[in-house]
Amino acid sequence: MTAELAEHGYSISPGTLYPTLHRLESEGLLTSVNRIVEGRQRRIYRATDAGHTALADDRRALAELAHEVLGWSPPQ
Repeated sequence: MTAELAEHGYSISPGTLYPTLHRLESEGLLTSVNRIVEGRQRRIYRATDAGHTALADDRRALAELAHEVLGWSPPQ
C-alpha cells in the first residue's frame, strides 16, 4: 500500500499507515481479513458501507472547500 501511495506522490511510513488503518477499522469504516497471496500472508482491507458514506461526505466537504477557497467546482 505504501508503494501505491508513493506512485501518487504520498510518502507515508508504515508507522503512520497501519495505525491509521487500525483506527479506521475500529471506527467501523474498514474491515479486514487475512489472506495468503503468493505464499505470503496479507491483510486485505475493504471499506464498509459506513466507510463509503464517510468518504462521500469528505469528498463533498473538500469540494466545497476548494470552491470557497479557489473558486473550483467539480466537473458535472
